[in-house]
Amino acid sequence: MKYQGLVTATFASVTIAGMAHAAGIERAGDRSQILFEEGKNYLEFSATVVSPYISGTPNAGAPPALPVIGPGGFPIGVAPTAGTGNITERYITGAAGFKHQLNDQVAIAFTIDEPVGADVNYRAPNAVFTGSEAQVDSVAYTAMAKYKVNDNVSVYGGLRLQSLKGDVTVIAASGFVPAGGFSYTLNVDNDYKLGYLLGAAYEKPEIAMRVALTYESAITHDFRDNNGTEFDVEIPQAVTLHAQTGVAPDTLLFGSIKWREWTKFNIAPPDFVAQTGNPIAFEPDDSWTYELGLGHRFNDIWSGAVLLGYETEHDATVGNLQGKDGYISYGLAATYETESWEITTGVKYFDVGDAETSVSSFSGNDAIAFGMKLGFRF
Repeated sequence: MKYQGLVTATFASVTIAGMAHAAGIERAGDRSQILFEEGKNYLEFSATVVSPYISGTPNAGAPPALPVIGPGGFPIGVAPTAGTGNITERYITGAAGFKHQLNDQVAIAFTIDEPVGADVNYRAPNAVFTGSEAQVDSVAYTAMAKYKVNDNVSVYGGLRLQSLKGDVTVIAASGFVPAGGFSYTLNVDNDYKLGYLLGAAYEKPEIAMRVALTYESAITHDFRDNNGTEFDVEIPQAVTLHAQTGVAPDTLLFGSIKWREWTKFNIAPPDFVAQTGNPIAFEPDDSWTYELGLGHRFNDIWSGAVLLGYETEHDATVGNLQGKDGYISYGLAATYETESWEITTGVKYFDVGDAETSVSSFSGNDAIAFGMKLGFRF
């Protein structure tokens, strides 16, 4: 059974698929599996374009959006609240990684990616939050090493330096708390903090079987509100289980299960909370994300994979700058491989779960992601 090239294609497929999370704040998955790439030196570059469509309609009893001005400039009523329109932006996220095999037992790797991000904009006129927008940007630099204990067992770990910054403007309608409407703006510059990852793997190379468990620590960033009061934002800890095995000649079954403690994520500047009683953004529950795929090697140069993904729904009120609750995803990927390089392209469709915010209902939404990855061995 020929698995080496197929494992390469499968890893590339998962890398592309894992970088898109259907308009959620998470934008990159566990990158530790680059340590298992074949060859003495391996270099990769990848990019994913994600086009989400997340829109909602006002709940019954939602506050009116704008006063209606009559003759003489006097208000004569209020305009009914409109739908949100698409509150998300198309975005591009990229990553790069390098792995070097020092000897038969030790490998090292370095990766750069965008672990979290957001680009939300309420453009539709007469919506409760018309004019509100939020942008979150991050970069993570991760250095890792793997030690091969024996032919079957490996352990690995590393340090991660992560930057996080953001801009937010919240404009609420006149009927929203506090009474008379509300406008708030906050810009915070990059904050750099360290985190770490640890993992272990069991392999049976003759059937391309590998089971790897990775722990990624939480990273807490410190910021100040408009009054200079400190607050923190935690990018929470995560645990990912990767698994793959050959199931037939030139055919590989693979998947992953990821838990992330998103209940620890909370953006709550004191000057905002003092006026509204609520955070700017939050997650109501931890997330469980499942990926399952089947890869097949057609010949010496072509491989393909199909992927199915699922993220659990919270069935709880989400923040007004989010508008999603879980998803089901379907993906396809193809890899063209030579002795020294390979290219993988993939597409992934997300059926985004319905969500309820304090003033809107979001349903019938989706997203599509296109990705490409280049890998070089030398």
